[in-house]
Amino acid sequence: MTRVPRTDTAGEEHPVPDRSSGARATSPRPTLEAVAARAGVSRATVSRVVNGGAGVRAPLADRVRAAVAELGYVPNQAARSLVTRRSGAVAVIIAEPEFRVFSDPFFERQVRGISRELVVHDSQLVLLWVEGPDDHDRIARYLGGGHVDGALAFSLHDSDELPSVVTESGVPVVFGGRPGGPGAGSEYAVPYVDCDNRGGAREAVRHLVGLGRTRIAHIAGPRDQTSALDRLDGYRDVLPGAGPELTAQGDFTVESGARAMAELLDRGPAAPDAVFASNDLMATGALRVLHGRGLRVPHDIALVGFDDMTSIAEATDPPLTTVRQDIEGNGRLMVRLLMRLLNGSDPEAGTPASVITATTLVRRASA
Repeated sequence: MTRVPRTDTAGEEHPVPDRSSGARATSPRPTLEAVAARAGVSRATVSRVVNGGAGVRAPLADRVRAAVAELGYVPNQAARSLVTRRSGAVAVIIAEPEFRVFSDPFFERQVRGISRELVVHDSQLVLLWVEGPDDHDRIARYLGGGHVDGALAFSLHDSDELPSVVTESGVPVVFGGRPGGPGAGSEYAVPYVDCDNRGGAREAVRHLVGLGRTRIAHIAGPRDQTSALDRLDGYRDVLPGAGPELTAQGDFTVESGARAMAELLDRGPAAPDAVFASNDLMATGALRVLHGRGLRVPHDIALVGFDDMTSIAEATDPPLTTVRQDIEGNGRLMVRLLMRLLNGSDPEAGTPASVITATTLVRRASA
């Protein structure tokens, strides 16, 4: 017969001895009392430190943590959840089809930053993606079911109601990227982390102007994402007189960058002498077309991307000049803002302010 350990609400397991014939005695797991004795504090103090409670002076907390490490004490997560009312998990919601999530290195870098920061806070990552409105009910039920402590949502689209679905679920949430769709207004007071998309685009175009280029085209990203719209605005800030013939539409994929580049070249009569692409993937598609047409980069047409995904930008021929944003660092910042919401360490401060991170132009051989 299997013996089930008795568990108390402080996160401690008490092994039940097996008295069946032939059973070998095993060493019991360290208890809260053992940790308290080693640290020279009360059991209640140990419980508060282990369960993340406040009100324990730093020297005492350090002694408790040292005793926990020495004894190898591991709290029972289910019992700990009863005390803290936390699941120890965070939902990461990506508003893109599955094939995009696994084919675009942007998402890998963003999730990597989120995952590494969650480890610091002893939380698990639960990955969810949304392929369309049919997934909204599923996401709402999951978030509202107490499975996670909070949510991080990114790659939001203006026409999507996902922001309102997430915020109305009742869990704390942080957005990756400035939201702009239904339910993303100021009434929700949801913090977000984004890079300076408009400023980075201005720097890219100014660089091309500084090279003496006079017909600078833009391959724009999806019209329903604020990052793409902000980069288009940055292009127009520097070139307010650029006509519509110098802008072609893409969707942040390699294939769309190739189609847009071919369109720009075929419009005539004068081809652009420089192109600013709204992300690195579209820039690589554009580069493929330029090579196929026998055009030299940067001699005939200079090319600049956005994101600085080094696995792409350093591998192109020639290497890609691009605007760098700290994708992994932004993922970490999202987690830190969420933890401030969850911990409520400064109630008077209210909702944490959104963060806009700086961008930098990385000059390589393409421009």
